[in-house]
Amino acid sequence: MERLRQDDPARIGDFVTLARLDADGSRGVPERRYLARSADGGRTVLVSLPPVGGDPARWAAEVQQAARLAQPGFWPVVEFGGTSAFPWYASPYRPALPLPAVLAAHGGPLPEPLVRMLGGTLAEALASAHVLGIVHGGVCPAGVLLTACGPFLGCFGAMRATAVAGASAAPASWLETGCLAPELAAGGPADRAGDIYALGAVLAYAATGHTVPERQEIPAGLRDIVTACRSRDADRRPEPARVLAELLPGAAYGALAGSTEPVSLPGRVVAALSRQSAEVLAAALPTQER
Repeated sequence: MERLRQDDPARIGDFVTLARLDADGSRGVPERRYLARSADGGRTVLVSLPPVGGDPARWAAEVQQAARLAQPGFWPVVEFGGTSAFPWYASPYRPALPLPAVLAAHGGPLPEPLVRMLGGTLAEALASAHVLGIVHGGVCPAGVLLTACGPFLGCFGAMRATAVAGASAAPASWLETGCLAPELAAGGPADRAGDIYALGAVLAYAATGHTVPERQEIPAGLRDIVTACRSRDADRRPEPARVLAELLPGAAYGALAGSTEPVSLPGRVVAALSRQSAEVLAAALPTQER
């Protein structure tokens, strides 16, 4: 949890904001994310707003599309509202850390087994979306939320879906360096191959702390698959199923994304999740403070 700033909204819809999810100075954060609670104190949520300088109308349209996506491994959109100038969406709260906060809590790059689990789960989630013709278009470290049961892909304001007529394919201006495939940077449409390129950047970030590391910085066991995902030739990038097979040989497809079973996480990461949960439970609404 991060303290609210003076320019943060005190209320979003029927929710009272408690804290920000992302730290000041976080790079590549695709939307403004807040921990919030209903005015009666009965519900705690993670509520998101468009990024500063973003297109609220496009963001809102993509959120509504995402609300119809029930694929496992994606952060759920269960409620959305607001106005054309101030749209928002909310999800039930569960302790979750953006990937940059995970590395900060751990004190550096993550262990290879955790990187493999992270990448395999995200690959499975992308595979399930790609089958439906849905392209995320904005996979990045800050868009990955790690929970005790594994990672989820969020930040639906970045999503591109073929079902949305006239949806702009222009890449979002906030997208972190290294996450944008060369063909997208040149003005091409967001597509499945672009998602794989970005997944490679997320794997590189988790393993090294950088989205564009030197090849030798990447652990030897991950080097080939990360390099393949980040190929400048879109046709040479692997399909999500191959990424999953390379990272987690023998893993059963469909058993990872959206799991309700706890996964093995480093102690400092577990402590950070527990601390966030405790702080959220202890947070009082402004009207309750005395």
